[in-house]
Amino acid sequence: MNAVQDRVIRCLFVSCLLLLAACATGPKISSVADPQADFSRYRSFAFYAPLAIESKGYATATSEAIKAAARREMEARGYRYDPVAPDLWVNLGAYLQEKIQVSSIPDVGYDAYYSYRAGGYFVSPYWHEHTTVRTYTEGTLNVDLVDVAQRRLVWEGVAVGTVHKLTPAERAAKIDSAMAGIFAQFPYRAGQAAPSP
Repeated sequence: MNAVQDRVIRCLFVSCLLLLAACATGPKISSVADPQADFSRYRSFAFYAPLAIESKGYATATSEAIKAAARREMEARGYRYDPVAPDLWVNLGAYLQEKIQVSSIPDVGYDAYYSYRAGGYFVSPYWHEHTTVRTYTEGTLNVDLVDVAQRRLVWEGVAVGTVHKLTPAERAAKIDSAMAGIFAQFPYRAGQAAPSP
């Protein structure tokens, strides 16, 4: 094997490892908090009406699963559910978008030809791109926490990932996992000003 072939094989191997690593990871999660918000004032919450995930005016099994997951995460942090006089509104959004991924990987091929002058066969490499096109569905789940008194967004967490066809049980598990990932970036507890360690 010559140096060029060795380099191509190493490139393909590294590309495959990166692709596998990207597939193995969960959703990308980000969050942002309002630096002017006083989180020590917040002790209770309720769901905003109408929720972004119920914008058509009705609930679904998926929207109920998302609400239940968000409620569990809020209550685990000491917030009390109070639909009458909450300190925070929780708004939940979920969006799907069709995406196209195009990737090109350099590839090498070989042609053999016979040279009458040299009296033998020769192999000549040639380079080309191997292009693949993949369509997939990207899902976005976002959690907004809104200060009720000021009607102001004080924290937002977002999870973005690839959506696959799942059974209802698998979908519920993915929702719980994504919601836990989002709230892992929410460092506050009910009535505390400073982020908990």
